[in-house]
Amino acid sequence: MVDKTIYDFRATALNGESVALSRYADKVLLVVNTASHCGFTSQYTGLQQLHTRFADSGFEVLGFPCNQFGRQEPGDSETIGAFCTQNFGLSFPLFEKIEVNGEHAHPLFRWLTGMRPGMLGTEGIKWNFTKFLIDRHGRVVERYAPITKPEAIASDIEKLLAA
Repeated sequence: MVDKTIYDFRATALNGESVALSRYADKVLLVVNTASHCGFTSQYTGLQQLHTRFADSGFEVLGFPCNQFGRQEPGDSETIGAFCTQNFGLSFPLFEKIEVNGEHAHPLFRWLTGMRPGMLGTEGIKWNFTKFLIDRHGRVVERYAPITKPEAIASDIEKLLAA
């Protein structure tokens, strides 16, 4: 797993398209597990602002809806997409709902949590809006707790974009 990068994975977009994450090669990425009915859902605004601010410099937010925490993402792909567009004007890529922990965790999130464990070395994701910052080489450089607001990550993104 150590020699893998994010580019070795695939994910399914909300529209059902299978996406090779190598599509995002040479970009700085922020990968986030999201939910539409969470206390942190308002972070969509900050995520979109980061996406808009840095997109022309080679930055992308990738959102992965998840229903594992308090069943806060109950909708199907169409419902999720409509909610995010209508309420937050999201223009960054969203993928199909996945699991981020346990036996059925998406391979991408198994890799992310293995590369950047959380507090006290625990690999499991504790809640929605856990964020992983990926450098232009596809490596995980930082993990942020759900309480970390997107705007607090801006300087870390700027550093990676300048590298």
